[in-house]
Amino acid sequence: MPLDVRSGKLWLGTNWKMHKSLAEGQIYCRELQAIADTLHPDIELFVIPPHTSLYPLKAMLQGSRIRLGAQNMHWEDEGAYTGEISPMMLAEIGLDLIELGHSERRQYYNENDADINRKVHAACRHGLRPLVCIGENAEQKNAGITEEVLSMQLKICLAGLSQTQAANVLIAYEPVWAIGASGIAAEAGYVGQVHGHIRRVLAGLFGEIGARMPILYGGSVNESNFESYLDQQDVGGLFIGRAAWDINRFRHILSTVHQRMNA
Repeated sequence: MPLDVRSGKLWLGTNWKMHKSLAEGQIYCRELQAIADTLHPDIELFVIPPHTSLYPLKAMLQGSRIRLGAQNMHWEDEGAYTGEISPMMLAEIGLDLIELGHSERRQYYNENDADINRKVHAACRHGLRPLVCIGENAEQKNAGITEEVLSMQLKICLAGLSQTQAANVLIAYEPVWAIGASGIAAEAGYVGQVHGHIRRVLAGLFGEIGARMPILYGGSVNESNFESYLDQQDVGGLFIGRAAWDINRFRHILSTVHQRMNA
């Protein structure tokens, strides 16, 4: 089976964005826990809820194999930053992951690669595993500069990391034109080509560590196309949106991946 297992694990997870109340999240996670207990041991499951659900869900998931992450954070431990959450606060909850650089953060809140780099370093200081999102928009893709855009994002977002720190980083390739309700599903071959480029950049930056860093794909992933993405050599997991918000749809994807890994 051509799943990429360079990192030893296959990462499958979802970001709820601004969806699900605490009660809805608890019901979802309770069902996901039951599914998780039946899955192949090399599947790494994660969920990234809104900040208001993090503390109670962490208590609920304590001891389970489901990793819990936050959708954003500030790079400072404390300060006069109204409305922000610090890495120290998230680490205190005992979170596993921190999603950084999502295109919606860049689009609506003016985040840039230098900001994300500060956050990556802050996450590493506090033992949070950064999940760094990169991706080109439609204009950049049509101009044929996808590789240049992704190279720049990677080199700035990961600047200054040691090899030890880089070994703890996850990369999520999410083309901006492919995400959201109006997103267009990318061709699997295109995803494989881009992931190959990302792998080469990471290997150039971090050597053998870069050759093993997990690279997830996200962007209109659903029940009809997820297997085609996993068939690409350098796809080490899936970062799934709407198709994973419904626990029954996510169950189908997870069950299929489990069967493939046992084949």
